[in-house]
Amino acid sequence: MRRLPPQVLLIGSIASVQFGAGIAVRLFDRVGPGGAVMLRLVLSALVLLALARPSVRGTSRAAWRSVIVFGLILGCMNWAFYEALHRIPLGVAVTVEFLGPLGVALLGSRRRMDLLWCALAGGGVAIIALPGTTGSVTWSGIALAALAGVLWGGYIVASQRVGAHFPAVDGLALSLCIAALVVVPVGIHDAGSALFEGPVLLAGFGIAMLSSLIPYSLELIALRRLATSTFGLLMSLEPAFGALAGAVVLRQHLGGVTLLAIAMVIVASVGATVLAKRPPRAAEPGLDPSTAP
Repeated sequence: MRRLPPQVLLIGSIASVQFGAGIAVRLFDRVGPGGAVMLRLVLSALVLLALARPSVRGTSRAAWRSVIVFGLILGCMNWAFYEALHRIPLGVAVTVEFLGPLGVALLGSRRRMDLLWCALAGGGVAIIALPGTTGSVTWSGIALAALAGVLWGGYIVASQRVGAHFPAVDGLALSLCIAALVVVPVGIHDAGSALFEGPVLLAGFGIAMLSSLIPYSLELIALRRLATSTFGLLMSLEPAFGALAGAVVLRQHLGGVTLLAIAMVIVASVGATVLAKRPPRAAEPGLDPSTAP
């Protein structure tokens, strides 16, 4: 993989995340969104703990606070996103959620051009939310995706704080344990004993790999050879890959107006990235929002 262009690795990471989400939706009939998100976080935590073996000796109170806050955000963000996927198409959910990191990138900017990108992205989401634009879109789904987007913005800030306290992915592994505990109650409520069925556990392991550990590995290699501006530009493809995964895995074919709205959000993100005087700093490898476990 190290011989492949970093752009290819990052695109592979984005595709893995979105197709992992599509597979998770197909599991909803067996375990519900709560069961699916519990399987993803619990299994991701177990695998990453085994790989990272984080040391907690000498950990300060400030470091533990950052881990707990990050874990709470991580758990709530994933729960809100999976609940949104239960109500609206994958491409729509990813597009609405994407306003979170886009907002963080534009936050504090005083350039007039950035007002255009904000208006373009907001207009795209407003079109999606219009009655009749996409038949399967509900207000509750839009609200949950928006909540996930707000938490995604908080995820970016919290991940940087955790990265400052812990080496490599130790902080992520510990935060995943907190996140897993957050969603255990909803997972048991939605799925019950179905969580322990062999096929369900196998599917959950696949979701954990596709949505967390495989993309993390790809990004860890890619970000060592990729400029931050290029990283931000490629990340703008998240909504497009969400729509593609929804069409291929879930047969969620979106109308022309909805695709136009998704394109508006993508153009806004590309514009904000390309024309930024100071491109937004990418999150530390392994704590990047695109691989939000």
